[in-house]
Amino acid sequence: MNTADLILTGATVYTVDDRRPWATDLAIAGGELLAIGDRDEVARHGGDGTAVVDLGGAFVMPGLVDVHNHHVLAGMADLFELSVDPAADLAQVLAAVAEQARSVGPDEWVIGGSWGSHLVGELSREAALRALDEASCGRPVLLSDDSHHNRWANSRALQLAGIGADSADPAGGVIVRDQDTGRPTGLLLERAGIAAARAVHDAAAPTAEQHRRASRRAVEVLNSYGITAFQDAGASRDVMRALQELDGDGELSAWVVSSMLINDPIFGFAPIGADLLAEGERYRSAHHRPDFVKIFLDGVPPTRTAAFLDPYLPDHAHGAHHHGELSMPPEELLGWLRSVAGAGLSAKIHCTGDASVRATLDAVAQIRAEGNRSSRFQIAHGQFVHPQDLPRFAELDVIADISPFLWFPGVIPAAIAQVRPAELAGRMQPNRALLDSGALVAGGSDWPVSTSPNVWEGIQGLVTRQDPSGTHAGSLWPEQALSPAEAIEVFTINGARAMGLGEVTGSLVPGKSADFVVLDRNPLDHPVHELARTTARETWFAGRRVFWRAESSSAPTE
Repeated sequence: MNTADLILTGATVYTVDDRRPWATDLAIAGGELLAIGDRDEVARHGGDGTAVVDLGGAFVMPGLVDVHNHHVLAGMADLFELSVDPAADLAQVLAAVAEQARSVGPDEWVIGGSWGSHLVGELSREAALRALDEASCGRPVLLSDDSHHNRWANSRALQLAGIGADSADPAGGVIVRDQDTGRPTGLLLERAGIAAARAVHDAAAPTAEQHRRASRRAVEVLNSYGITAFQDAGASRDVMRALQELDGDGELSAWVVSSMLINDPIFGFAPIGADLLAEGERYRSAHHRPDFVKIFLDGVPPTRTAAFLDPYLPDHAHGAHHHGELSMPPEELLGWLRSVAGAGLSAKIHCTGDASVRATLDAVAQIRAEGNRSSRFQIAHGQFVHPQDLPRFAELDVIADISPFLWFPGVIPAAIAQVRPAELAGRMQPNRALLDSGALVAGGSDWPVSTSPNVWEGIQGLVTRQDPSGTHAGSLWPEQALSPAEAIEVFTINGARAMGLGEVTGSLVPGKSADFVVLDRNPLDHPVHELARTTARETWFAGRRVFWRAESSSAPTE
């Protein structure tokens, strides 16, 4: 019988394993779970060198899994950029810019975000640009919105990006112009922001060390919320290099699956597509797996760049029959998915409108018909799914990557309600229907699009279909609510399976990595409206404690 390095005893262990959902003790050896059971079962694995920790009844569950974030962007924002609350009004955004501008040199950029989708109307006027120019004191400014798909630039930034009054809209992007004057307002939608992003990069490209620091900082934050596995939803070469180097130095305390960019309508990264895929394998390491690609198939609803089957509400710029559009033709999408599957990779496809969801399902149907059953295909976000397409997720083994942080009543749903017909705008995230159909539903934060990667906010939103903070009243399609146990699976074993890590993590089963979190409460034994208050006391990854709060002072005894 193998001897444990460490035994944790006296806990309330929720395994998220149907075969044995509850236990009291865990034995760990070589970073893996050796045994799970009651005190007598697990004690048999003790030996002279086994350390023992009594958890005094604390609640233990698998480490949480975030299937969709942009961790280096979040780390960069935390360490190096201006931070604005997405709920801020225009005056508050301008005040934050003015304060930052006073602290930097005359040629230094003010970059950061996020301004909220509710400001699109105000930022579409030339008066807002004049106010931003005044606040920036001549410094170039580039701010992302709460979706990170769109940007707002001041006049100097527009000049440095080569965007002027006569500039044509790029393919897949819009340079927003004042309705009365016809002049640019600084609002740059989708690909229109790439030129400005590249101007920032040319002036002050992040160094390799900054990428490492940002990645390390983001993983620290994720660990503090109990997250031990995540998927980066838009990885560049610099992101993957940072992860590989951190892992090589023993500093990567999470399983990471990277999604390499096939197309890039928003970031301005290089290389992308086939050139990036050719490099991916060199960045594989013990805990980093470059196993996915990322395709943006549409934009976002508030700026009318998501692709829908039914038209948007009419406006002066788009008329009465605007549906949005796909970022690539269906045949190009099929070609990429066929190529990706042939290379043994999987794909995450960004779809925020029901037309893009249908196009993805159609392409996957062809790939499955050609005999590929092993590649994983995730539809990311998928806020809107036509009822006829709901059963196709399970039929085609397509994964729903949902972001509850972004849809409970709040800024983004309110912005969507301004551009979509009322009878359709509120029918967002049909999670109950997807789960009941047999689809694999996995949860992601989309951090830093969400201001925090706190999984418990997402779990509460899944269960209550209400704003966990209480700031925004009402419920969003409450019939689609999940139970607490189902919501926990969405952010543990379901996420691990969605990422190809189901045999490694996501549940507490002998042979899996010893990834778990010690909580301040039993979330299954508290009112559902208090789920978001759940906090991690300790986070363990591969058998070592990688986060603990000051009040948590459990220590092993011989």
